[in-house]
Amino acid sequence: MIRLASLALVSFVAIGATFAVRMTETPVLPETPYSYDSTELPGHLDTETVRKWDTTPEDNPITDAGATLGRVLFYDVRLSQNHTVSCSSCHHQDRGFADPERLSAGFEGERTPRNSMALAFPRYDRNRQFFWDERAQTLEELALEPIQDLVEMGLTLDELTTRLETTAFYPGLFDDAFGTPEVTSDRVARALSQFLRSITAYNSRYDAARLAEPDVFGQPLAGLTDQENKGLELFFGPGRCEQCHVGDLFMGKQPTGNGLDSTIVDAGAGNGRFKIVSLRNVALTAPYMHDGRFETLEDVVEHYSTGIKPGPGLDRRLRAGYGRPLRLNFSAEERAALVAFLHTLTDTTMATDPRWSDPFPIAEATGETEAD
Repeated sequence: MIRLASLALVSFVAIGATFAVRMTETPVLPETPYSYDSTELPGHLDTETVRKWDTTPEDNPITDAGATLGRVLFYDVRLSQNHTVSCSSCHHQDRGFADPERLSAGFEGERTPRNSMALAFPRYDRNRQFFWDERAQTLEELALEPIQDLVEMGLTLDELTTRLETTAFYPGLFDDAFGTPEVTSDRVARALSQFLRSITAYNSRYDAARLAEPDVFGQPLAGLTDQENKGLELFFGPGRCEQCHVGDLFMGKQPTGNGLDSTIVDAGAGNGRFKIVSLRNVALTAPYMHDGRFETLEDVVEHYSTGIKPGPGLDRRLRAGYGRPLRLNFSAEERAALVAFLHTLTDTTMATDPRWSDPFPIAEATGETEAD
């Protein structure tokens, strides 16, 4: 059983505008832990190809206790220097674990240079490299970077471990997850990674249609509307979207330059190339691109229709003859159909699943709060 200290409620004085406040600094967890280690993929994803993309290392499998600890860490503002932000501040569950802000804000309000990436299927990643510029080779490596970043969370690893080991409930959670109450940054990384790998998004209308017709891929599905199927045919056919967003996970293998700028503004993974993210839950994750420049899916489709710019890093798949940018010139009907199809990739259950929700009780209050 997961051990927790008793709740220490925080009282407050309320005046003025409405906002959310934490009722407690101690998480409220179920007596029987949520199940994180027994996720069964649907048939069209439970394939040898998808399984070989599994990023889970042998020494850090997903466990219920480990992912539970990761969940608490993910939502805990103690991981930031001034107790103002957590991982979830830039990765909102109801937004597909993306950030609705164009550029994410750090612990002192300073903006990061990029939009926070969505988390749809971090366990299964085609090239096993993370961040927009793919600088992290594992999720364990990724997990500790934002905590130490001087803009994002601003905490050293020594400060992190001291802060957690002197908290009433964390030693018990670490004991449950790893067999001893010792708090280390390596264990923090491993627990966060387990929680991230447990996040999956396969309960969409597209998935239901694929389950009903498991042998049909890239062709119209009976479970989708005529407009959505027109978008599907464009996506897998003349729209050429599937050349980069591959298979039923709709993710890429290598970073690419997608013609956002004629000159390199952000080098990314080199020469203006960025990770090709999964399109699952894409309707929830606006704004789009590494810098959040596009507010809507319509903007994104229009970019690939008429807005691709020439540049040294432009991917060959987005070039026409003599290196010119590709111009697909979708009609209004085609643009609407593509957007309609992309909406079928939304797993709305992920956005509310309690396994991935905030364990720290929240209450609506008005005005400013003062802890007694």
